[in-house]
Amino acid sequence: MTARAFPLPAGRAALVPSVLSADFCSLKTSLAPVKKLASWVQVDVMDGRFVPNISFGPAITAFVAKASGLPVDAHLMVEEPGKFLDAFAKAGAGLITVHAEARGAAACLKAIKKLGLRAGLALRPRTPVKKLIPFLGEIDLALIMTVEPGFGGQAFMPEMLPKVFAARELIARSRRPVWLQVDGGINAETAVLAAGAGADSLVIGSALFGARSPAGFLRALRDKL
Repeated sequence: MTARAFPLPAGRAALVPSVLSADFCSLKTSLAPVKKLASWVQVDVMDGRFVPNISFGPAITAFVAKASGLPVDAHLMVEEPGKFLDAFAKAGAGLITVHAEARGAAACLKAIKKLGLRAGLALRPRTPVKKLIPFLGEIDLALIMTVEPGFGGQAFMPEMLPKVFAARELIARSRRPVWLQVDGGINAETAVLAAGAGADSLVIGSALFGARSPAGFLRALRDKL
């Protein structure tokens, strides 16, 4: 499957639905109200080892890519992401995000770029922001987790805001078009806090898919930001 091209940062916040919180009994219907308003969609891939949960793999990613018609970011919360890069590329992911704490992260970023895809690097809450520095010349997205990865619906960690701000400063110094993404506990209030700290990509899960009108939620949030 050919991946849809990812947009470059352009001074406007990207709103990114997390499929982990969608209704899997009717995934296509769940995505329909937001696909014209979202910048791209994220699939959270968990192996039960790197994080204490399991989720889904390339088959669901391919379905999401087709059903949404949007670019797809495969966020690999797995211990050995290098084993799965080809499969997610073939499934239609246009961006693959690996964790700095995972095995072989540096080699994975190079491999992702060789596949012709955008590459993202994620940091768990306890990982210092300086871990981004060696990779700012090659990544397309830096992800600051504002919850411990593994489960949706967790509360935003406000103590991560200085880390988001520091990451924005590092990206500015690099003078490269790198998205700064925040993921975890994002809702109408915390989205404003994260954007104020410099985030320009906001992953939204339970607050979006749990809203009475997901499309209305995204419209209101875009206006607010």
